[in-house]
Amino acid sequence: MLKEFKEFVMRGNVVDLAVAVVVGASFSAIVTAFVKDLVTPLIAAIGGQPDFSGLKFTINNSRFLYGDLINTIVSFLIVASVIFFFVVKPINTLIERSKRKKTTDDPTTKKCPACLSEVNIKATRCAFCTSTIK
Repeated sequence: MLKEFKEFVMRGNVVDLAVAVVVGASFSAIVTAFVKDLVTPLIAAIGGQPDFSGLKFTINNSRFLYGDLINTIVSFLIVASVIFFFVVKPINTLIERSKRKKTTDDPTTKKCPACLSEVNIKATRCAFCTSTIK
């Protein structure tokens, strides 16, 4: 059983997943700090500090604090926007640029149909076998 456990742990996908979780947690800390320290104050400077935590209603002495839900949704939208515009969009642009094929110049030669030698594209006769090229 110990041997099977060792094989399971040492599989590539388990190790890759562990690394992804650690890197994801670190990246999450970076994004959270960026949003908290830069984006949220910028939004507050432009439109005021929104705080919906005081919004609530009561039914049969039960309080429903829907303002906290609104705060969480706004926070999620801000984080999702930051990730999209500062991570996903630039990476997609880089991937698209790397996939673009380099434009090649028009060919300057062609193959002779008779002897398969390379001849000038403007040639009407092959320089090697003298056959007519169309």
